[in-house]
Amino acid sequence: MDRFDSMRVFARVVERRSFTLAAQDLGLPRSTVTDAVKQLEARLGVRLLQRTTRHVSPTLDGEAYHRRCLALIADLEDAEAAFGGARPKGLLRVDVHGTLARHFLLPGLPAFLTDYPEIEFYLSEGDRLVDLIREGIDCVLRVGDLKDSDMVGRRVAMLEEVTCAAPDYLDRTGRPQTIDALTAEGSQHRMIGFRSSATGTLMPLEFTQDNEIRHITLPATVAVNGAESLVAAARLGLGLVQVPRYHIEDDLAQGRLALVLPGNPPTPSPVSLLYPRTRQLSPRVRVFIDWVIRAFTGSGGLASSEDVAQESSPQTCNGTL
Repeated sequence: MDRFDSMRVFARVVERRSFTLAAQDLGLPRSTVTDAVKQLEARLGVRLLQRTTRHVSPTLDGEAYHRRCLALIADLEDAEAAFGGARPKGLLRVDVHGTLARHFLLPGLPAFLTDYPEIEFYLSEGDRLVDLIREGIDCVLRVGDLKDSDMVGRRVAMLEEVTCAAPDYLDRTGRPQTIDALTAEGSQHRMIGFRSSATGTLMPLEFTQDNEIRHITLPATVAVNGAESLVAAARLGLGLVQVPRYHIEDDLAQGRLALVLPGNPPTPSPVSLLYPRTRQLSPRVRVFIDWVIRAFTGSGGLASSEDVAQESSPQTCNGTL
C-alpha cells in the first residue's frame, strides 16, 4: 500500500471512528486497515490514534495529520481527474427523503450509472440530521430552510407547496374561502400536526397573502412526524395538510385530495444538497451534484426557474415531503 492509499485508509478510520467500519467502507480486510495505520505511525514516529475496545479517536497529532491528508488526497484526485482522464469511481453514499428519491432521483438513476459505471450507489432514506463524517455519508439531500453549521449546502430546487384536504373533510367543515375563515368563530377546521424532529414542536400552517406570510395553528387531533403518514392521514379526512405538490399530484388527479385556498399557498420549500465543509469533494460527488440538478430541472413539481446553484453554509431543518 503506497502512501496515498495509507492516507486514505487513515482518513476513513478517523471519520468513522472505527477500524471495522473503515474496512467495510473501503472493501478491505480489517487487518489491512490496522496494518496501514501502524505503518503510518511507525514512519512518522508519532501516535495518530487513541484506541480502546469501543472507541477510536485521533490524537492531537492525528487531527493535524488528518487535515493534511484530506488536502493532499483532494489535490491528487483533482490532478488525476484533470490530467489523467480518470473516471469517477468508488462507493457513493447518499441520504435522502424516500419520497424525494422515488420521484426525482430513481427514475434517472439507470442513466447515471450507465454514464459512470465504476460508481457504486448506496441510498439511505431518512429525515433526521445525520453526522455525515461519523456515519460515512458523502452527502445528503434535504427539504426545508437551512441553518448555519459546519456543512456546505448547494440549492438544487424549489418545491411548490400546497394546502389540501380530503373531499369528505371539506364536506363536513366547509371549504374555506379566506384564511380568516379557518379560525373564525364556530369553525370546525383542524390540521394534521407535523412534528419537527429538530424542535419537537408542531409546525404551523403557512399562507401567503398580499406578499406577506401568515402562520396559523389549528387544533390537531392527530400528529405525525413522517411525510407518508401525513398524506395518509389527510386521505382519511383527518384534517388539513401542507405538502409539496409533487407528493400528492396523483391524489389530486384521482380526487382523493382537493386543494384548499390555492390563492394563498405556502412559500416554496428549498431542496439542498449538503456535504461536510472539512471534506474535499471527490469526483464522484461532483458528478452526482451536477446530475441531481439536472434531475430536478427535468422534473415537475418545482416552484419556479430561479437560480438553484446558490451556495451557502447550512444545516438542515426538517421540511414536509
